[in-house]
Amino acid sequence: MQTARWLAAAGLTLAMATPAFAQNDKMTPIATPAQPNAIELGTGALPGAKATESWHQQYGSVFARNVTVATLTPFLPDPAKASGAAVIVAPGGAFRALSMANEGWDVAKALADKGVAAFVLKYRLVQTPPDLPGFERAMGQLFADAGKRGGPPQQKNPATELAPQIADARAAFALVRSRAAEWHVDPDRIGMVGFSAGAMLTMSTALHGQDAKPAFIGNIYGPLHAVTVPADAPPLFVALAADDPLFGNGGYGVIDSWRAAKRPVEFHLFEQGGHGFGMYPKTTTSTGWFDAFARWLAMHGYLQRKG
Repeated sequence: MQTARWLAAAGLTLAMATPAFAQNDKMTPIATPAQPNAIELGTGALPGAKATESWHQQYGSVFARNVTVATLTPFLPDPAKASGAAVIVAPGGAFRALSMANEGWDVAKALADKGVAAFVLKYRLVQTPPDLPGFERAMGQLFADAGKRGGPPQQKNPATELAPQIADARAAFALVRSRAAEWHVDPDRIGMVGFSAGAMLTMSTALHGQDAKPAFIGNIYGPLHAVTVPADAPPLFVALAADDPLFGNGGYGVIDSWRAAKRPVEFHLFEQGGHGFGMYPKTTTSTGWFDAFARWLAMHGYLQRKG
């Protein structure tokens, strides 16, 4: 995997505003929001971490930085319409921030409204300067270096490079399965959906997460390079905008990989939408990704009670 290149490229997400939200592109520090339902995952503190967790507002959304302790926040559906399916939701942000509202809480609420239990994963992040100006400079340098390199770096193993984040995802699956009866979840019907870097974590969890074994996965504007697909790979849903400045011109190898392995895959390539559209109410058709994802879940039986 060209992991380091994607980490650098995904940093642009935090430096670019889409036209609809350009007026809100300034980063403003905010107090850490109350998260009374967040459950620590027990994967420990990030080794060697010195900066502490902080939050800021941008693009009308909120972001967490320097996450050192992973948590999982449940968003449970009305028991009367709960299907028994569940989704681990992984926000994006170049593994240096997490878009907690647009790619986390808002997605989870929408899934719960469909009868699917959703769990927002706040995974541990690469450390960045604690002050916002320092953070912005660090992110600028990150993708400037990628541009100077003029090509992909030496390929690295995501199982090693993303070890803390994959451990957090595995712990999330283990926690939901351990409390499946309490949360009215079928332990065999737990999937994962991720956005940008969160999509990369979702793919890595499916391919390298050992006991995680998601029942289905969603890759929303993440990298789409070719991969080796195991015989038991889960059904895959992919959504990407053709004008995505990060991944819109990188090919669609993962689609071919899934099809060659004769595993279920659905791919939505939207004409416009840019990167990071998430749950924002934009005028582009990319806004329809969630409805398409919900229909895909229904097609596979995840919006209906089993048995």
